[in-house]
Amino acid sequence: MTSEVNLAQLRALIAVADAGGFGAAATDLGISQSAVSHAVAALERALGAPVLHRTTPARPTPLGEQILPHARTALASAAAVCSIATQHSGGLTGAVRLAAPTTVCQGLLPALLQDWRAAHPRLTVRVFEGEDDELAAWLEAGTVDAAVLVDADAVPPGAVPLGTDSLHALLRRDHPLAGQETVDVADLEDDDFLLAEGGCERSIRDAYRRAGVRFAPRHRIRDLNTLISMVHAGVGVSVVPALAQPMLPADCALVPIRPAAHRALTLTGPAGRPWSPAVGGLLAAVRTAGIRV
Repeated sequence: MTSEVNLAQLRALIAVADAGGFGAAATDLGISQSAVSHAVAALERALGAPVLHRTTPARPTPLGEQILPHARTALASAAAVCSIATQHSGGLTGAVRLAAPTTVCQGLLPALLQDWRAAHPRLTVRVFEGEDDELAAWLEAGTVDAAVLVDADAVPPGAVPLGTDSLHALLRRDHPLAGQETVDVADLEDDDFLLAEGGCERSIRDAYRRAGVRFAPRHRIRDLNTLISMVHAGVGVSVVPALAQPMLPADCALVPIRPAAHRALTLTGPAGRPWSPAVGGLLAAVRTAGIRV
């Protein structure tokens, strides 16, 4: 190596790898694209080999893939040092990247963000919206610092249970079952079923299994907003989490299903590495405020 590797170079590598391009990385970092390019070039000179393929999208070379986990750890450790010092002097600062499912972003995060802003006004929380089944991978890869996980198999000490979110039938208000207190999943067999792909599928299938009803989705929809629009247009019915309520148009309704089904929500940092004081501070604020589903 001709020179020392520094944090700015590692930060640029991570940003380009995550964003898929130098321009997008520059936007994320709040610096010029030229500065990102120079930082990556300096890293490559220091290492004596390329770390990124200049393709569209940009992607790490084999060397870059090996370096990325260590780069993320180095930045997390540096941020932890700064956070510890800040906490010692009386407050948290910096930024936390938080991932959550779409319904949590809509139905639960607004209250959490307001509480965090009041408790730690100098701390910035950046929200990343993702599918239920990809958030744990983002967290462990270091793409985000904390996440709201759905039906997590195992969570590290310090994780905060946010409660359970019940599943409801999603119907147009002119549907014959929309006025019922509950809806038996067997009664949905006469309609085309629209399945929102992701973490809720397992719970929906289990509810149908317990009811002894064949589960046969007519359409599989990845985007929840698209699914809601299709129900709104009369294409079919669905089962979605209760936290989807803020996303619904006025002429759609949620009705609890029988047998009841729920998903557990947990706010946590990564299992595979130490949490930064900033992440610990956010979770402590949730415990103190007692915000739950």
